[in-house]
Order: sequence, then structure tokens, then C-alpha cells
Amino acid sequence: MRRCLGLLALLLLASAGCAYTPPRDALAPPPLAESTLIFDREGRLITRLRAEENRENIRLHELPRHLLDAVVAIEDDRFWDHGGVDVKAILRAAVTNTQEGTIAQGGSTITQQYVKNALLGDERTINRKVKEAILAVQLERSSTKERILELYLNTIYFGNGAYGVQAASEEYFGIPARDIDVAQAALLAGLIQAPSRTDPYDNPDGALARRDVVLDRMVQLGYLEPAAAEFARRTDLLVDVTPQEERYAGAHFVEQVKRFVLDDPRFGATAAERRRLLFGGGLRIQTTLDLDAQFLAEAAVGSVRPPLPGPDAALIAMEPATGYVQALVGGRDFFGGGERAKLDLTTGGPGRPAGSAFKPLVLAAALEDGITLDRVYQAPSRMTIPLPSGDWEVENYEGTAGGTASLFEATVRSYNTVYAQLIMDVGPERAMEVAAQMGVRSALLPYPSAVLGTNDVHPIDMATAYGTLANRGVRVDPVFVLSIARTDGGVVYQHQHQQERAISQIVADEVTTVLQQAVARGTGTRARLPDRPVAGKTGTGQEWRDAWFVGYTPDLVTAVWMGFPEEGRRSMKPPVTPLRVTGGSWPATIWRAFVEPVVAGTEVHRFPEVVPRRGPPRAIELDDLLLPRVPDVTGLSIGDARSRLEEAGYAVREREVAAPTVPPGTVVSQSPAGSERLELGGTVILNVASGGTLASVPNVLGLSERAASDALADAGFRAEVVFEVGGDPGRVWAQSPAGGPAVQGSTVRIWVTPLEPTTTTTTGPPTSGDPTTTTSTTAPPDTTTTTTTDPSG
Repeated sequence: MRRCLGLLALLLLASAGCAYTPPRDALAPPPLAESTLIFDREGRLITRLRAEENRENIRLHELPRHLLDAVVAIEDDRFWDHGGVDVKAILRAAVTNTQEGTIAQGGSTITQQYVKNALLGDERTINRKVKEAILAVQLERSSTKERILELYLNTIYFGNGAYGVQAASEEYFGIPARDIDVAQAALLAGLIQAPSRTDPYDNPDGALARRDVVLDRMVQLGYLEPAAAEFARRTDLLVDVTPQEERYAGAHFVEQVKRFVLDDPRFGATAAERRRLLFGGGLRIQTTLDLDAQFLAEAAVGSVRPPLPGPDAALIAMEPATGYVQALVGGRDFFGGGERAKLDLTTGGPGRPAGSAFKPLVLAAALEDGITLDRVYQAPSRMTIPLPSGDWEVENYEGTAGGTASLFEATVRSYNTVYAQLIMDVGPERAMEVAAQMGVRSALLPYPSAVLGTNDVHPIDMATAYGTLANRGVRVDPVFVLSIARTDGGVVYQHQHQQERAISQIVADEVTTVLQQAVARGTGTRARLPDRPVAGKTGTGQEWRDAWFVGYTPDLVTAVWMGFPEEGRRSMKPPVTPLRVTGGSWPATIWRAFVEPVVAGTEVHRFPEVVPRRGPPRAIELDDLLLPRVPDVTGLSIGDARSRLEEAGYAVREREVAAPTVPPGTVVSQSPAGSERLELGGTVILNVASGGTLASVPNVLGLSERAASDALADAGFRAEVVFEVGGDPGRVWAQSPAGGPAVQGSTVRIWVTPLEPTTTTTTGPPTSGDPTTTTSTTAPPDTTTTTTTDPSG
């Protein structure tokens, strides 16, 4: 009832003589526009924003009659009869809305819609509606119906960035509006009411259903013969995509620049004013984008992201000290058609769970509150934590267990059970407060599970927060626009640097120290760079629905996300993807594929060398924290063992050993043993089961070279002779192995004193294992020092 009274009041105001006097020229169409140019940080042109309303203008007489009829039929069937405000339509809408208890119908005429879009903006107030009605009446008195319809068709929004019927026809069909047929005209007319809901790219069925509603209405009003409408209904929906020559790099970034102007009242009091300034004000906008970096980002994502129907990926790269966004990949193809294609996954949509990539932000909160990296926690594979709301069951990724672990090592190994205990020590509210201070702008619910990255965040949040770590605790928010000027040189906007200390310098440096190890030997090894330091962290969502890698050098922070952006999130695991996608797989690979060429040739900066603060005496020493443990690979195949060790940062050397009860190719033992500590780059020796037939190695000590070689060949072994002084001339004085079972066909090394004097200094044969010396020469200068006798002849 209240809405009905309001509508009646609106009618009275509109028809009471129009006491409201509009500003001078308020009813005039916007002035001729000049294109806006957008440049990257080096002054290179990214794209030209042509004034969409003016660039796409078309005269009414150029448009086919069936297009005009379709728009009038569905939007304002009494357009040719009313005086700007349709009293009958308003009363009809009021009755319908009152009966249904909702806004089922509207009463705005085409004239009112034009006034709202071109002159007033879309503020939802009764005052705006009054002005709209009065201006519509005055516009009808000062203009012809044809002129009003022409203005309307050149300004109305059809979705996918298309303003005006000419732009819409080019967008959806790739042809001028004068050439569209009845079916295409009905489809365009049907988009006006709700272009995103009936988007022909995202919702082709909805678009066709709405098109058929328009065709039916045209038949009812006598604009179209039933047979022609039926023919149009049988026409397939064929929509076009943006031509290659109209595409440009960094399209999602450009959308951020547009939003910067369109959403800020500094650039105009109304949305309409800001749009006219952006698209027709002849602006010169210098941005933070680096086109070289942008091309590399798009190439890196494209080289790893699988084709449809595979998952999508997003990337954003920023300078930590300035906040300048160097590159941004917001999704698969901005120009691919559909509102979803234009959604920037780095900043828009509902956000996604960050998984373990969120842990460093909780770590920062813990260190801020006095917890130290050497604090030791229980690190079982599973743990139950009682909460007032019920038990919280926490499990490490794939059930990995660490017994006990320092906070340092638990971060490197990404132990969920340790971090579940940590957030109970820190407090969820405190942890989320610090994360927000570091740059997470998405809403963070203070639940204990938030430590495992269950809150939805955006890549821009994670890049900003990790940038705070790279910038030694000082947060600098993302920057897209450096300056805006007019063609005459007048400055419209100039960026001013802003920063704020979010966490202490020592805390930021300590977290960076840990995250360097997470890349060097933890879950982020695929992101290692050969010539400069990297700190970062992986994140993998439940059921592999989301995968993250966020990492930084001292000069560049980059966040990468992968997943399915649509509702009903899908898992990235076979058979949907060829592998289970974790943060350490495809996202880390994309990160390195982008960052490595971007920083190539630039000066190498190092992170500050920091010795983490120590807490009260604990069960482990601080030096142990910084020296990694060797993975235990016994029982694995040699291929899996080698991959695991090399990913952890170690060199590998293999030795065949006799192990008849173990499958061939299996690691029987290793040196150093699993969990022993060894510096990165050290060598781990793997004893691998050979799988050959076992035989007894004969004892050939004291025999001549010939006799010893023959005896070994008869037993099925290869003889390798090392000439070295150590016993009677011409006699074997040492062998390896000395006896016992060995694999037939393997090599037995024997040491023989030369018959003639040598000039080589020796260290003697080994007592076990590999020999410690292999260099000696006999008198002839060009003869080899070792000979091998093959039992096969």
C-alpha cells in the first residue's frame, strides 16, 4: 500500500505543471567525446577507451523497423502514445506489485529510462524518481518521439560492456545494427531488462527464452506476423566473440583502472558524470602495469593451465615497496564472451580458501605476541582439539607425521596439527586482526579453522599480505593508477605514496627466514630460482578444490591461484585433471615460469640475514632449526626416492647391493639415514636392490693378476684391476668386495702391485666400501691405470 501511495504521489508531481526547473542544458545529449588513452608505467599505450555512447551512435533511420518494434514492444508498449510518464503503466504495475507482494513490474517509460541513464544516475530515492518523471515530461515536450528513441537506443546497456544498440550488435553478432534480423533484434531487446541474467554467452537458454517472450509480445501488439515469429523462434543462437585485432594485453587490469575512476566521487558527483569523463573526457591515464611483465604473466599461466574444461588460474604481481601492480591475469579470456569471462578472479567474486598459504599470517601474529620459532609442539598425523562447539578433528596432509616439531620446522613441513595448536595459543580474533593489518581486505571470520585457510580471500589480499613480509613489516596497498591528466595537460589525479607499519621488522624478517626454507626444502621447491632468494608458501584446499602459491623475492611478490571459478566448486584430481593439483604443483610452476624471466638480468638483492629469537630452553637447539633433515626414502622405488631427495635439495648417488628378499630397484638403505640432518646440496647415497642372481665372490688375495681375473670371471663377476703399490709385485693385495654373496655380473675391484716401479703416491686400499684412491700409473706413460675383465669375454 505504501508503494502504491508513493507511485500515485509521483504521478501527481509529474503532472502538476512541472514546478521543478532543470538546470540549463540538462535535457541536451552529452557533448562530443574524445577518447581516453591508457598507458603502462613506461608510457606505452595499452588501449584506447573510446566513448562508447558516441562511438557507437547510429541514426534512427539506419535501424531496421523490426528492431524498433521489438524494443518498444517489450520495454514500453505505449511509447508512441504517452507524454513521458505512462499513468496506465504505473497504475498497472502498482496493482500487480501489491497483489504479488514484490516488485513484479515497473512503470518506467523509455523516456524515463533515458533520463535516468544519461542525466541522473541510478540512485534509488524518491527524490530521484520525481526528477526523473519531471525531466521525462519536459523532454517529451521539447523533442520528438523519434529523437527520444534514438537517444535511448544509443545509450542503453546491453551487457558485456556494450552501450548502445550498435555496440551490442557488434558485440554479439559481429555485424552493424542495420543488418540484424528479427530473431537478433528480439534477442537484443530482451537483454535490456536484465543483461547479466539473460547473457547469451553465460545463459544461452535464458537468452533464447527471453527472445521468445519478445517475439510473442510483438505478435500480440501487431508488430509481427505469427508465421514470421515462428520462423524467428527456430533460428539458432549464434553469438560472436571479440575479434583478435580488438584485443589487448592486461584487459582485467584495465577493468580495475576503469573501476578506479567510475567508483570514486572525486571524478564526478554521479555515475553518469564519471562515465562521461572516463569514456569521453580525453583522459591520459598512466598506470603501474608493465607490459613486458604482463606478456610474461599471460604466457606463464597459459603454458601450465589446461584447456577447457580444465580449471582456471589467476596471477597478480606487485612491488612490495610501492604497491605497484606490475602484472595481472584475472582469468582465462576476458574477450571470450560472457560476464563471467570479465570477472577478475584476483579481486572479484566471493574469494576462495587459501589453505596453508594463510599459515604465515598466523605465524606473524604468534611472533608478534612473543611466541618464538623454536617452540616445540606435538606433531601427530591426526589430532582432536576440544572446542565449546564440539571436537575439532585436524589432520596433516596425507597423514604425514612429525612426532614433535619446532614451529620453524612445522611451517616448512606445513603441519596442520601444529598450527591448530598455535591458533589456540594466539587466539583466532588476534590472528585475524594481524592478517587484516597485513593487507587482507576480505572478511575474516575468527574461527580456529581459519588458521588452515578456510576463509575466502582473493589473490590481491594474499599478494598484499606477503608483500608486507617482503617489505619488512610495512604494508603498502595495491596501486593501479599513477596519474590522470587531460589532453591540455591539466592534472586530474596524482598518486601519493602511502604506507603503514603492520608488524614489526624482526617478525617480518623471521617469517621470511622460515618461508625461504619452505621453498628450499619444503612444499614449494618447484618455485626455487637458481640465482636469487625466494620465500613463499603453498596452499591446497580441501578435496583439491583450490591451489595456491604465494611467494616473493625482495623486489617482487606474486600470488597464483588455480581452481574452478564457477559455483559448485570441483576437485582438481583425476579424471578431471591428470594429477591432484596442489599448491606445490601447477601454481608453483606458474609462479617460477613468470618470475624467473621477469627478474632475469636485474640486480640480485638478498633478504636480511636474521637469527631468529630464542625462547626458553627447549629440547632442540636453534642451529638444528636451520639445518634440514634428510627425507627417509627407504622402501621407495629408486625413481621416487631420487625425485623426493632432489626436490628437497640434495644430490643423489646410487649403489647396487644384493638384497634377494627385496624387489629390484627398491632403496634398501641410505646414508645419511632418514631424519638425520644434512646441509642442502649434500649427497645422499642410496643402496638399491639389484635383483640379480647371487653368487659367492672368490677370495683372490695373493693370486697373480691373470689368475685372479680368471677366477672372478669363472664365478660370473667382472674384474677391475687397479695397479698400485701395496704388496708383492704382480700379486693381488686387496679386493672389494672381499668375499661373500654378491650379484652375478657385478664388478669386483682388485689391487695389484705393478711389476715395474711407479711414481704415484697412494693412500692405500679401503678397508670397506668404495676405494679411497684410484690413481696410479705403471712405467709406460700412455697405458691405462685400470683394466676390466668381462666374464662374457
